[in-house]
Amino acid sequence: MRIFRHLKYSVLLMLAITAINVRAQVDAQLTQYWAVPNYYNPAATGDIDFIHITAGSRLQWVGIKHAPMTFMALGDMPFKFMGRRWGTGVLLQQESMGLYRNTTAAAQLSWKKKLLGGTLSAGVQAGIINETFRGSKVITLDGDDAHSSADDAIPQGDVAGTAFDASAGVMFRHKWFWAGVSATHLTAPTVTLKTDGDEEHYYEFDAGRVYYFMAGSNIPIKNTLFELQPSVFAKSDFNFWQAEATLRMRYNKFLSAGVAYRYKDAVSFLIGADYKNFTFGYSYDYATSAISRVSTGSHEVFVSYNVKLDMGEKNRNKQKSIRIM
Repeated sequence: MRIFRHLKYSVLLMLAITAINVRAQVDAQLTQYWAVPNYYNPAATGDIDFIHITAGSRLQWVGIKHAPMTFMALGDMPFKFMGRRWGTGVLLQQESMGLYRNTTAAAQLSWKKKLLGGTLSAGVQAGIINETFRGSKVITLDGDDAHSSADDAIPQGDVAGTAFDASAGVMFRHKWFWAGVSATHLTAPTVTLKTDGDEEHYYEFDAGRVYYFMAGSNIPIKNTLFELQPSVFAKSDFNFWQAEATLRMRYNKFLSAGVAYRYKDAVSFLIGADYKNFTFGYSYDYATSAISRVSTGSHEVFVSYNVKLDMGEKNRNKQKSIRIM
């Protein structure tokens, strides 16, 4: 199909441009954003008295060859220093799309203060992003007047580069609600990719700043074992924006289910369960855009495990975790 062909080869050649910078977003799009808030906002680390470990994967646009695939692992925990509560965490992510691959590794630190009956957190993140493009696998279509195998703008070999990256955010968490704002890629890093061999060629990849807003709540339904958990998520780089709303219902602190809508993009269905120290979550996205003609949808799964910490005093953190699926 024509749509498929154009999509496939635009993905394959998305980094093969010299003289101008390629500008792209390296943050994964996650339907279960509320399950991994510290992926977007380092201020969310250390919110609960547990070592919190999460692993997950997202398969985007199943049915399209070389569509995005994301794998990630996160871990965070609280600690005390100079009589104050802090949070720390690590983040690892790898996303592939066609011949392109992005890898992110970062460390996180957050500072916390009791305020207005809740907790105000401010966090920073520092790490690296690595970009790779497998130019050795590029196939130029026969009879394609737009591209030539001899074009220096198309890498003839594999290219890779690494750059420093930083993010920051703030979050306020209360017994009844939570909200946070953050910015990723604050340094707007430019990754220089170069080929190996006698004759070097250089390519550039720009990771632009992206700004996020997240908020949600836990609302008990009186005289029942049910809770409503609405949340919203928005992001923008001031050139484009995207927003979504999610509504989940949780039963007996065990099973949950919900729906979500991402504006002009997808309708999502979610299920989850808590068992002992484990939390499981799954979501399915059905595209509402033209991509639905060539894709059966997107799948996302997360598994979390908590290890209880002794913070040296009775646990004051009675708020419900914002990561409940």
